[in-house]
Amino acid sequence: MMLQNRLAETASPYLLQHADNPVAWQPWDSEALRLAREQGKPILLSIGYAACHWCHVMAHESFEDTEIAALINEAFIPIKVDREERPDLDMLYQQALAVMGQQGGWPLTMFLTPAGDPFWGGTYFPPRARWGRPGFADILAGLAGTWANEPHKVEQNRAALVAAVSRLSAPPEVDDEEELEALTPAHLDRMAKLLAGRIDMQHGGIGDAPKFPNTGILTLLWRGAWRSNDNALRQAVITSLVHMADGGIYDHLGGGFARYSTDREWLVPHFEKMLYDNALLVDLMVDVWRGEPASTPLRPLLAERIEETVIWLAREMATDGGAFAATIDADSEGEEGAFYLWDKAEIDGLLGPAAAGFARVYGVTRHGNFEGRTILGRLADPGQRGTADEEAELARCRGLLLAARDGRIRPATDDKILADWNGLMIAALARAAFTFNRPDWLAMAEKAWNFIITHMMTPEGKLRHSWREGRPGPDGFLEDYAAMARAAVVLSQVTITMDGRQKRERYLQQAKQWLEIVEHHFAAPAPGGYYMTPADGEPLFSRSLSAADAATPSGNGLLMEVFASLHALTGVTEWEGRARQLVSAFLPQIAQNFFPYASLINATEQAMMPVQLVIVGKAGTPDLLALIEAVRACPFPAWTLTIREEEEALPAGHPAAGKGLVGGKAALYVCEGQTCLAPLTDPAAVAGFMAYRPSGWAPAPSH
Repeated sequence: MMLQNRLAETASPYLLQHADNPVAWQPWDSEALRLAREQGKPILLSIGYAACHWCHVMAHESFEDTEIAALINEAFIPIKVDREERPDLDMLYQQALAVMGQQGGWPLTMFLTPAGDPFWGGTYFPPRARWGRPGFADILAGLAGTWANEPHKVEQNRAALVAAVSRLSAPPEVDDEEELEALTPAHLDRMAKLLAGRIDMQHGGIGDAPKFPNTGILTLLWRGAWRSNDNALRQAVITSLVHMADGGIYDHLGGGFARYSTDREWLVPHFEKMLYDNALLVDLMVDVWRGEPASTPLRPLLAERIEETVIWLAREMATDGGAFAATIDADSEGEEGAFYLWDKAEIDGLLGPAAAGFARVYGVTRHGNFEGRTILGRLADPGQRGTADEEAELARCRGLLLAARDGRIRPATDDKILADWNGLMIAALARAAFTFNRPDWLAMAEKAWNFIITHMMTPEGKLRHSWREGRPGPDGFLEDYAAMARAAVVLSQVTITMDGRQKRERYLQQAKQWLEIVEHHFAAPAPGGYYMTPADGEPLFSRSLSAADAATPSGNGLLMEVFASLHALTGVTEWEGRARQLVSAFLPQIAQNFFPYASLINATEQAMMPVQLVIVGKAGTPDLLALIEAVRACPFPAWTLTIREEEEALPAGHPAAGKGLVGGKAALYVCEGQTCLAPLTDPAAVAGFMAYRPSGWAPAPSH
């Protein structure tokens, strides 16, 4: 039977990009897997995403090539997967590639048995041999021959890969000297110092090139700087953020950060923009803005980048329903980065007499800095700014260039809605909205939240992972529940309107309902942790159990933060117990190599050294609102905020249980663990509290 390309039936923008290929692509579904079993053919699995540049290259070179397509269609069942729609498949087969000793990435090209077990793979392959890489046509012919004539080799590879991937979900063997019974502040300090040694202190970021934002690691360093008053850790974070904020990885005209930098200096980005990167960077910038003294020049830069990124989010990523799109492509007009590049002559023509000054600041030259053209950046003197008049003139110039750029052919936007990435952005927006007192930003977060719970939940309360054009995607994964529960907990803390009491309670109740689903459908047996996929989900050759971060924080790391926050907010010991069990499950992995576990480690610190702000007052009164204003910029990393109306009682286990108004006025209680300081009623006195250091922390930092 001649297979037909079925991708036109799908909703994924990435799959739809391949609907006209001569390859008879199938989506990953029961029909495609049935065909493989019935025909006894191996599966060619190709995983990518809509904004992936090298996915486009391989598609053009190989999947649009009729000779290569004929080879594929004859010997294989070809299946295309959008890694953003099926992160479970992507994780499993990336792990299989890793145990083969190869570096992962996209496009991911794997060869599977009809049962879905991997036996060989790689990433990008040129169509014919070049650059020291075998040609894809030769690989296809060779593997088809091995499948037909040497099945014992296929089975040998398959068995080894499946066993190796399955072992990744088991606790590793740890030598006695490496055994870790619990994380302590001393462990956290040691980890921070070791990680700081990997920071490029000239340009920021980890290592040489390529460079990724690595926000989880920078957060770990930032908290370490606060905890130990270590200026070297602080400087590692600031150097990294300043170079990202002023580098070419940031879009200086339209706002938003690209996925990563291909060079050491953060000049040349891989131009696609991802929702999750921008969420995580906004989160980190909010933390650092709060923690820096008002007099430092870094604060205005971070505030500017946060605001511009939110403007970009509203303009280019918000969908009609209010939720946020997934990605913006790197390519337009068949060229990577074409939308963002400039010729000096073009800028001269648009800016006239102002062009010389603009070119000097943004590195515009006749020869360019990327393939003869210019990527805009302020890397000649990162972090430094001119006079108010000079900056106003540069802003005017940027506006003119943005207007001109808007006339170009835009990169495509993948407008599918992902619950986990939206959860990350909702939380980041809500935290930024509270910090900068921007009700409009909070409204954006709430609108996205309402879309998810209206369109991406089943009648039983379960989440869907994705949604596009009225079509829900697969059942939710651990990261969806964890990110959305985290968003609910953040929203519950920053909701201060007159109807805030009811809204806060709804957010917390929804978070708890999702966590019960997680407990019943994702929990792993002893020693614990949570699987990526639900027990009633599609059976795959292995079920991933990991707390290692990837491009986004791990589901287990996010859950740890939710458990820690709920314990701080409610005082209910059940959440503390879940947090302890969760981190204990992954202590052997952390002892062996803590580098990938930043999210889990950061959340563990929050559970270990909680700082809670509790404000009690009468709804809508000036004294209550004044105290809320006073704590917006609280500099401590990872504090939780509880706002209680006078008659609302805190649970008995909460450190502020029974505490209320003082002399009829709203009061702020600062609690560390189970101990609260004397209440504050004067907003002016809160500034002094900002110098408070929890026990075990070094004295207040000086800059």
